[in-house]
Amino acid sequence: MAPGAGPLTLGDFASMSVDSLLGVGPKKLEALRAAEIETLLDLLMHYPLRYIDRTRQAAIDELVPGDEAMVLGEVLSSQARRTRSGRTLVTVTISDGSGRLSLTFFNQPWRARQLPEGTQIVVFGKIDVYRGSRQMANPVVDLVGDKTGRIVPVYPQSEKAGLHTWDLADWVAQVLRRSAQRGIADPVPAEVLTRWDLVSRQAALHGIHGPESMPEASDARRRLVFDELLRVQLELVRRKRMLEAMESGIEHRVEGPTMSAFRARLPFALTSAQERVIGEIASDLAAPSPMHRLLQGDVGSGKTLVAVASLLMAVQGGHQGAFMAPTEVLAEQHFAGVSEILEGFVVEDRSDSLFPERELRVALLSSRVGSAQRKRILAELASGEIDIAVGTHALIQEAVEFASLGVVVVDEQHRFGVEQRAALRTKSARGATPDVLVMTATPIPRTAAMTVYGDLDVSVLDELPPGRTPIATYWARTDLDEVGVWASVREAVAAGNQAYVVCPLIEESSKLDVRSVEETYERLEADELAGLRLGLLHGRLSPAEKDQVMELFRSGRLDVLVATTVIEVGVDVPNATVMAIVDADRFGIAQLHQLRGRVGRGSAASACHLIAKALTPDAEERLAALVRTTDGFELAEVDLELRGEGTIMGERQKGRNDLRLASLRRDREWVERAREVALDLTDGDPELAKLPELAAEISVVLGEAEGEFLLKG
Repeated sequence: MAPGAGPLTLGDFASMSVDSLLGVGPKKLEALRAAEIETLLDLLMHYPLRYIDRTRQAAIDELVPGDEAMVLGEVLSSQARRTRSGRTLVTVTISDGSGRLSLTFFNQPWRARQLPEGTQIVVFGKIDVYRGSRQMANPVVDLVGDKTGRIVPVYPQSEKAGLHTWDLADWVAQVLRRSAQRGIADPVPAEVLTRWDLVSRQAALHGIHGPESMPEASDARRRLVFDELLRVQLELVRRKRMLEAMESGIEHRVEGPTMSAFRARLPFALTSAQERVIGEIASDLAAPSPMHRLLQGDVGSGKTLVAVASLLMAVQGGHQGAFMAPTEVLAEQHFAGVSEILEGFVVEDRSDSLFPERELRVALLSSRVGSAQRKRILAELASGEIDIAVGTHALIQEAVEFASLGVVVVDEQHRFGVEQRAALRTKSARGATPDVLVMTATPIPRTAAMTVYGDLDVSVLDELPPGRTPIATYWARTDLDEVGVWASVREAVAAGNQAYVVCPLIEESSKLDVRSVEETYERLEADELAGLRLGLLHGRLSPAEKDQVMELFRSGRLDVLVATTVIEVGVDVPNATVMAIVDADRFGIAQLHQLRGRVGRGSAASACHLIAKALTPDAEERLAALVRTTDGFELAEVDLELRGEGTIMGERQKGRNDLRLASLRRDREWVERAREVALDLTDGDPELAKLPELAAEISVVLGEAEGEFLLKG
């Protein structure tokens, strides 16, 4: 790296290939590419997995049987042999000067070649004693080379590709050494670094790859975590502000006779959470820029009522509302719910009619509506005679015209991005963009919502309406427990109620799935639930067959519905009070919580039974959490702890360079700080014109495609 004009930026590192480094020949270059390391930036962002602190590493002679330990030592001997059963057994002896440790590897014959005499290795595993000597069976192995530093970084490495931790450490050190003359640019304003007590970018890169002490590594990580989160937040906030500047919205009249009449006719008081959220939405609707808000509400928290209030604020000002659902079944259910809430509701008539008031009109537009009726509904939407349309995403297709679409509520469709918003613009008066409220019943931890849905304002319904009976959750861990589950199903039916039995998908195969649910259905009908009226529901039934089974269950002509997860969303039968989930360990926390929400929808006490016997530790924790709480937000935090942010960031299809170090679990406070800084930096400068190096860095690291995806859907 020859002297140039000023310090090196991340863009400079991204423009240089790793084949410019000493020691990277054709074979190593291929190995690096296999690990998705093509540029010097990729290499610098390939951070150590962990560190060996030689001042604190365990000495072999101090190891206690039963403990897990990390040991750095030199291979004294390595040999492979076959056991009587035909398996390969590799035995390796290592020493650290204080004592000897025996390592055994079953069915890993390549270990003998990997660990010849003299190799420096780090092993991690559980200490056992065999014939009086300490040993580890199948430990995790890292090859570190002859490192003399006090702190040895251990990198993610690929034995198949032939990349070892000492290769990576040497190449990174080479990049940092060759960068020393020009230095490394730091585009984050100095006042931000001072405010949060963060080290410089140059110090952070040196500290993460070659720390002199563990506190130095920790300081480096904090800075680089902040950088990762700040880039994501800046991109989200920047694009959000650009959209707000580009789009003109409708300034709705949010207070008036329509809203007063709506509140007056409710048979119960709204919860304080509903009042708060309706206030947040009203504030958005009254503003000149279009709303783009995410409403999170646990199962049964009263989201539909908030949605109806939002739609009525549009109607009050002479506009129309659209309520969109992901499936026909859910659209029909929303139509029934909205129609019931607004039955006989009267609004101001703004036409040339002689009468000052008229009845509000709600229409369902779905594929099941006949052609003549569909034609009439389309004409009445275009003329403004229909106030609220309920349907699937077909509502924003070209054939559907609104006189003036003011508010759109989107249910369970997490991403609703710029393309859909552009389609909406053509549906409104004067080319204004309608306000959008996206609802989800899947609680998302606050930090994840900020990162995944950072382009939306977030409202949370965190309170259940009075009168909702809490669902008791039980875990059937033994055959005897399971006998009790079927007895409780019989008791519920005897008391005039109904029950669900849910079976899991197996290997995502519809054939296996159907066989599993059919076998369960046949067994229950012949044995545990003999004499009861059972129905069967799964994904391979035709829509007409599904409708028929669901109608029989809704009308009470079936006692028990044996189903797959097709009932997860959109099935509302208040008389169903018991659910039994077979092989509950096959489901994730969010799915189990959604399924459980199908019962407890009436005033009768309800129960959910989780049937699961042979379990992994993760499954144990998942099921224990479900038994402990019905709070979806608490469960979402547990899920984040257990599964990590991969599942959540998957919503965003995270890019290769996105969140390498940052963790939405460990770094919650840094997500919030990065959001705060992003809002400050873009305030009055959404394009970051005053910080061109930072704007360029976002483009380099996130890439245009990733940036577009953040708001696209």
